[in-house]
Amino acid sequence: MTLKLIIGNKAYSSWSMRGWLAVKQSGLSFEEIILPLYNEGWDERKGEEDLAPSAGKVPILWDGDAVVWDSMAIIDYLADKVGRERFWPKDEAARAMARSVAAEMHSGFLSLRGEYPMNIRKIFEGVSISAAARHDALRILQLWAEARSRFGGEGPYLFGTFSAADIMFAPVVTRFITYRFPLPGFAAAYAEVMMGHGWMTQWREAAAAEEWTIAKFEEVTK
Repeated sequence: MTLKLIIGNKAYSSWSMRGWLAVKQSGLSFEEIILPLYNEGWDERKGEEDLAPSAGKVPILWDGDAVVWDSMAIIDYLADKVGRERFWPKDEAARAMARSVAAEMHSGFLSLRGEYPMNIRKIFEGVSISAAARHDALRILQLWAEARSRFGGEGPYLFGTFSAADIMFAPVVTRFITYRFPLPGFAAAYAEVMMGHGWMTQWREAAAAEEWTIAKFEEVTK
C-alpha cells in the first residue's frame, strides 16, 4: 500500500521538509499532497478528515489506517518499518549522539526558528542577527563540529552518511543561507553538501515552481 504524505508549501514549511526527506530516506513509495498554508479556506481545510488527527498540522503521514504526525514520529515510524540502520548510525556512540542532536533540534532553538522563518526561495542581504538567534546558531555549529569530528569520518554528512540527524537540520541549513548567517569553513562545506543533495535539489526546484506566497515570510523586518 502506498503511503500518503500531506505537507505544506515547500517554500516555507520546514517541518514538511523533514517529513518529506524522511519518507524519501525510507525508500518507500508515497503519494505527496501539498496544501498551501494559511491561504483562503485554510481554517476549514485543516479540519478535514485527513488532517484532523494532527489538529491541522503538517506533515502528516497515512499508512493505510495508521496515521503519524510530527516529523520525529514520522522518522521513528519509518525506521521501525524499513530498519533503523537506514536512519541512524550503526555505531552505538554515534547513534546516541545522532538521536540527541536530532531531539535537541526538534525541541530547541526557538529564537532562530521564530525570528528567521524558512523561505527557501529567498536570500536576504544585510539582515541583523539577534543575540538570541546568534546563541542558537553557535550551539548548532558546536553540535555540527562535534558530530563531524567524532563520527563524520570520510563522509560529508554529520555522521558520515546521510541520516535522520541531517534530515532534522536540513531546514536550518536553508535558514543559514537565506539570512546570510556567517559560517566557519567546515559548516559552510556541510551546508553546500546538504543543499546539493539530490532530494534537496528536488525540493528547491518544486518550491521555486510554487505559485503561492505568504506575505509575512517574504519580507525581513530586522
